[in-house]
Amino acid sequence: MNAVAFSLTNDGGLSIEVAGVWAALLPSGAAFIEAERTLVCADLHLEKGSAYARRGQLLPPYDTRETLRRLAADVASTQAERIVLLGDTLHDGQARDRMALQDAKALDVIARSRALIWIVGNHDPDGPGGLAGSALDELRIGPLILRHEPRAGPQIGELAGHLHPCARVVAQARSVRRRCFVTDGRRLILPAYGAYAGGLSVRDAAFAGLFHTPPLIGALGRRRVHAVKASAVAPD
Repeated sequence: MNAVAFSLTNDGGLSIEVAGVWAALLPSGAAFIEAERTLVCADLHLEKGSAYARRGQLLPPYDTRETLRRLAADVASTQAERIVLLGDTLHDGQARDRMALQDAKALDVIARSRALIWIVGNHDPDGPGGLAGSALDELRIGPLILRHEPRAGPQIGELAGHLHPCARVVAQARSVRRRCFVTDGRRLILPAYGAYAGGLSVRDAAFAGLFHTPPLIGALGRRRVHAVKASAVAPD
């Protein structure tokens, strides 16, 4: 398909090599680095629903609960010993004050007996505050560097979020738009993990110049991650 080394996993994931390190891309939108027992996800945007409600745009107020439920399921299935959240974990600076006690306790349970690291983002520059976990600007794991916003130009080993990549794919006369991973084998951009987080087409100018070769798209399906050529992505 292209220069990216990848294989399908038995549980519907897509295993890819980034800078010599293998990571399993999960249908939830998280990536699992098995050699490091590390689960990585980006842009949870917890309490986005309550932020919209304050502005009069009513959404079901369960996005935080649903996002944390999926995170807990990923932790359980991978037996991760470390969780890295790649920034914009909270939707805004007041999100922790709006979060229900039940949801804060669910985050405590997720963090129990394992490291929970918040990479700070533009929506949550102060990190977790009184919530479980500790904050870093970025984190190095071997040849990998985990940060919120992808840097311009070649960045070998970078795992980042921020851009909320999505891809529109046409198959059998149907068009579907899905959140997706994007990688050229040198760097990996993760999809937004949050239940209410939006998406930006991988054909947008924001992605221009980030990849050395045409990237592999890992489009999220209900039970699997689909490997898609960049050339197969249709305009929005």
